[in-house]
Order: sequence, then C-alpha cells, then structure tokens
Amino acid sequence: MPDVTSYTTEEIAKLLRVSKLTVYDLIKKGELPAYRVGRQMRVDADDLERYKLRAKGSNNRLTNVAPSGGQSLASATDASSLVITGQDVSLDILSKHIEKRTKDFRPLRSHVGSMDSLIAMYQGRADIVSAHLLDGDTGEYNLPYIRKLLVGFPYIVINLLTRTAGLYVKKGNPKHIASWADLSRSDVRIVNREKGSGARVLLDEQLRLHGISPGNVRGYLDEESNHLGVAGKVMTGEADAGVGIEKAAFIVGADFIPLTKERCDLVMLKSAENMAWIELVQSIVASPSFQEELRSIQGYDLSLTGKVLLDHHS
Repeated sequence: MPDVTSYTTEEIAKLLRVSKLTVYDLIKKGELPAYRVGRQMRVDADDLERYKLRAKGSNNRLTNVAPSGGQSLASATDASSLVITGQDVSLDILSKHIEKRTKDFRPLRSHVGSMDSLIAMYQGRADIVSAHLLDGDTGEYNLPYIRKLLVGFPYIVINLLTRTAGLYVKKGNPKHIASWADLSRSDVRIVNREKGSGARVLLDEQLRLHGISPGNVRGYLDEESNHLGVAGKVMTGEADAGVGIEKAAFIVGADFIPLTKERCDLVMLKSAENMAWIELVQSIVASPSFQEELRSIQGYDLSLTGKVLLDHHS
C-alpha cells in the first residue's frame, strides 16, 4: 500500500539536511515531484523515497519540472517553474498575478533573505529575486551588491516598492529609544534578524557608520527569521528594540520609530529563454490591478514601482 504521508519544503530540507533553496531547486528542475496545497508546496513520501534511491544510484541532480496546483504530473510538466525569493507579502501578490495571467509559468515561493537570494541567483537556483540591501558608503540600495555578485551576467533590475524601515519598541517607548545610537546603551537589549537578510545588513551598516561594535549591542546574537518574529519579541518584553518594517509593528501592536526609507527591487537574469516571463513580470508590476493591491498595505510607497533601475548587458 502506498505511503500517503506528505512533507512541506521545510520538512524535506530537514530530512535531507539541505537548505530550503536546494529543495526548491530540486522541485523546479523536476528532481522532486511536488504539488501545491493552497500556497504551500508538498512532496509525497513515496516520491521522496524514489528521489533518495535515484540519488544514491547516480549522485546526479535531475532536471524536470515540478507539478503543483491539482494538475496531473503530465499536464504540470508543460509549465516552467519560477522560483521567487524574498519575504515581503508583495511577492505573494506577484505570484498570484502570474498564476492569473498565464499557465506557461508556475511561481514557487522561497522565503529567504536578500543576500542569500542574490547568491542563489548567482548559483542558478532562483529566477526572480527581491532585495533591499543598503550600501552604507554610498547610501544606495541593492545596485552595489548586484553589480558585485552578478559579475558576468546580463540582468535587469526593476523597482517593486519603497517602504519605511526603523525600530520596533514597546507601546509608549518606555526606554525612549530614538536612534541607531541608542542600541549601544547598556539598558537596551535588541533582537536581531538572521544573517543574509536585508534588515540584518541595514543594522550592520548603521552600526558601522555610527562606530558601534556589534559586541557592544546587547542581544545582537539573538535572531529571528522574519519581521513579525522580531516585533513579537519586542512586544512580549524579551527585547527592547528590533529592526524591521512598519507593517509588522502595526500587526503586532508595537510602536515604530521610522529611521529610513528602503528600496525593494526585483532582479532577473536576462537570456533569450527568460525574456517572455521577464516581460510578463514587468507588465504585472506596472499594472493598475497589481499596484492597487499594494496600495491597500500600510507603509508602501509606489512612486517608483515598475521603473527599470538598471538594464545590464554582460
């Protein structure tokens, strides 16, 4: 009798002792058959066992297309999967619009940080990358990192949105925290984001610019993997402050100290086979329907949304 157990991508990553991006890569290239339940991708236990047996026998990675949605394996393989990396809810909205507009491409979401996303793109494991990485020396977002990491690749960078970033504090701001410099106070404890996230890069750059050693910031090594986790720890009193975006403060009921505007951009590698879906993504991001959905979310500035910031030819 077949095993009816199924696993999420997170569970598969733990079982195989690999990253979630590697699991998405296996799904995207068809090594690991998968299907969608709501917004979640799942893999049946029998398919996982077959993959492990093939891997033991060949030590090679397979390269087919993963099914999703309730389609059969045969029909799903007609669609090309697009791995979209990043954690902002706008990317979930983008995925939904792609699914509405075409059956030729199937979006797969990977919730990883900006730096890890760009590295995954360099390694061929991501198709549409979102980034919000501050370069403290220039004050520029994303482009300095993209130019360094994607050397030799043709790519296009378009703006997704701009949002307010700053510090979460408890209601009423009892510690009277007002600036980055306050994070070095002995009476302030923070909760940090994980390495590779845009919020972590923002904090590290601000500490560097203010001449503050991370070792002098209480709680610097305490990490959460998303904005809500950081804001939640501040609200429960486990930390006095944390870096994040305005929307999460509104959701959990924390106060928010706005300190900067960060630009979130989409990065896509240009090639002849990619141009069809790149044009689709550009069309969606510039569309009134997509932007109308984003306007309903607190803290988004759409004044640059859809603008081509860099069209690089290798």
